[in-house]
Amino acid sequence: MSPGPMTPPSLIQTLLGAARSAANANSRAESTCGLGHPLVGQLAQQVRAHLASEVKDRLGQRVRAMTGATGDARDFLEPAGDPGLFGPDSAAWQVHAHFVAMMTGGLSSLMLQALHPQALGAVWDHSRFRTQLQARLGRTALFVATTTYGGTAAALQTIERVNRIHAQIRGQLPDGTPYVANDPELIRWVHLGETTSFLRAYQDLSLQPLSAARQDLYFAEMAQIGERLGAHSLPLTRHQALMQLQDYRPQLRADARTRETLHLIENYPCEPLDRPLITLIVRAALQMLPDWALDMLERERRCALEQTAVRTALQGMGASLAWAFADTGVAARAHQRMQTPQASAPTPV
Repeated sequence: MSPGPMTPPSLIQTLLGAARSAANANSRAESTCGLGHPLVGQLAQQVRAHLASEVKDRLGQRVRAMTGATGDARDFLEPAGDPGLFGPDSAAWQVHAHFVAMMTGGLSSLMLQALHPQALGAVWDHSRFRTQLQARLGRTALFVATTTYGGTAAALQTIERVNRIHAQIRGQLPDGTPYVANDPELIRWVHLGETTSFLRAYQDLSLQPLSAARQDLYFAEMAQIGERLGAHSLPLTRHQALMQLQDYRPQLRADARTRETLHLIENYPCEPLDRPLITLIVRAALQMLPDWALDMLERERRCALEQTAVRTALQGMGASLAWAFADTGVAARAHQRMQTPQASAPTPV
């Protein structure tokens, strides 16, 4: 079975193009001034710095366009010294800084959550995700970013705003089954889908996976968010989270709405140049689902060779984006607010 295209050219070619431009500029300086002239080294250094900044800006623009991201990372520079709900040493700060893992885990969690009729019904009837999927994901990404990296007041205000919205959402499924968005059991289901998916994606795609102890810490930390949103009896360890997912299986089903949601995700709207990367992310998101969820969605487990190829490609892209956001991303701004160092990202060219 062929794994298909494994490299996302629009972003990778940007990086390679910058490297070639820097090399060409260096060659021109050498031919003009001679190899031993001090201007050669100075000019080459200036060109590399300028091109690195340009590449980072372009990558940031592509990512924002691809995900529907909103907000300004500079907002996370204030208030100085405020650790927010978690702080720089938390597992949440580490996991949520990995863009590729968060996008992959986010799509995987949507696929999983779509198996719960009431959870899907609330989104189906009270949002425009079917026509504005990017905007929907952008709002979710902003919620995660603010509750993870924002100051304490901003995080709590964001949670309260979501609670007010949930309190107004109620309805019934086509078969007459009622639902309310602030049902603690529905909130717990969504919480389980997101946290298990985010962590699974991070463990698969990060070059620095969490230890078993820090995986448990991640669930204990994220329980704070779920509890403030109204969920009860949330898991405090990875094992508890996986067991609670199993407990929901009798309530799950794959119906016409589920299949349409999966179709929307598998055909995620994006620019043509971003399609190869999105294809890899969607493939990875599907393969991160539990076997029983894949069976319900009528999708197959891919061969080990293809899974490895996809994972390797996304790990490389994750490293490139970590480099691009090392100074200006949300996580970077939060570390600057706390005056703490962020894990360094090597230059990918």
